[in-house]
Amino acid sequence: MLFYIANATIVFKICNEMIETTQIEKTSWGTNQGKEVFLYTLTNALGSQLQVATYGGILVSFKTADKAGNFGEVLLGKDNLEDYLDNTCYLGVIAGRFANRIAKGKVTIDGTEYTLATNNGENFLHGGAKGFDQKVWDVVEEKSEKGTTSLVLSYVSADGEENLPGTMTTQVKYSLTDENEIVLEYTATTDKKTVINLTSHPYFNLKGEGDIADVDLKLNCQYFTPIDETCIPTGEIIAVKGTPFDFTETKKIGLEIDADYEQNRIGVGYDHNLVINKPYGEFGFAGEAYDATTGRAMSVYTTEPGIQFYTGNWLEGEKGRNQTPLIKREGFCLEAQHYPDTPNQPHFPSADLNPGETYTQKTVYKFFVK
Repeated sequence: MLFYIANATIVFKICNEMIETTQIEKTSWGTNQGKEVFLYTLTNALGSQLQVATYGGILVSFKTADKAGNFGEVLLGKDNLEDYLDNTCYLGVIAGRFANRIAKGKVTIDGTEYTLATNNGENFLHGGAKGFDQKVWDVVEEKSEKGTTSLVLSYVSADGEENLPGTMTTQVKYSLTDENEIVLEYTATTDKKTVINLTSHPYFNLKGEGDIADVDLKLNCQYFTPIDETCIPTGEIIAVKGTPFDFTETKKIGLEIDADYEQNRIGVGYDHNLVINKPYGEFGFAGEAYDATTGRAMSVYTTEPGIQFYTGNWLEGEKGRNQTPLIKREGFCLEAQHYPDTPNQPHFPSADLNPGETYTQKTVYKFFVK
């Protein structure tokens, strides 16, 4: 047996054949809502490991190598199912049916007004009182094959759930590739016209812990949607140039996070939707983050029109692993999605979903070292 390293991938050579370490493992994680919850561990040929829970579709953990070859955690998370039942900051969840905010919990669909939960001040947030983040998803498929390990989860949201119309069937496919990509692919259908906005809500910390102010960030975004005092978009779409929201050239997240600028004051830092500079619906580059200490870097690609850039301004007090309280700005989020409050902003890209249509979305987080 000859042990060697090729293209940063640890492999073994036996009888001149390459044997890859791609695999998937399943562990019982307890019960909730009368259903067994599972924790899946996906491993690629690089040795990186992604953990996904069927409760909330949560991205629980992602361990990958730094520039010295040492593996470490890059996602904020918790230790067990019980801890995730108290997850006020939505660590790693699938947010839906409608991610982000809807003003005053009101949405009108074909002339009928629907009143939703107001769980974020006077507004609706991330699916309402009991959104997709608090549901036990069913496993549709688990597969390990050359180059990719994948898991497909499904959830059927009943007509009227969180007071939104239509029975909506959603599937999310999680893949971990040997290119060190976390690939998220979403589909959904409905039997009545409804609105939809799905996203994954991982908090990244490329060095594993501590403040993320020194992370270098570049965003392929020339415009953003400013917000009012309740964090609802004003309806404007303004240029980032000349504002603290200009990440068109790489800069430290913390450089202007506390700038004397109204939008930073309202968001207590960054908690805003930025408009990705690409044709609507086209899969393309959204941004890249880099931590010089570890050499870890992450690029984001998506089909979505916007990306919610959030700097964990309200993380303080949330319990992380080992019940350790997290600190303010210990993680950052790059949530690919439609714009907040889209149902009440007709000039934003539509979030409508009609019977006979299929909602699709693809987002990729690609990790590498510099």
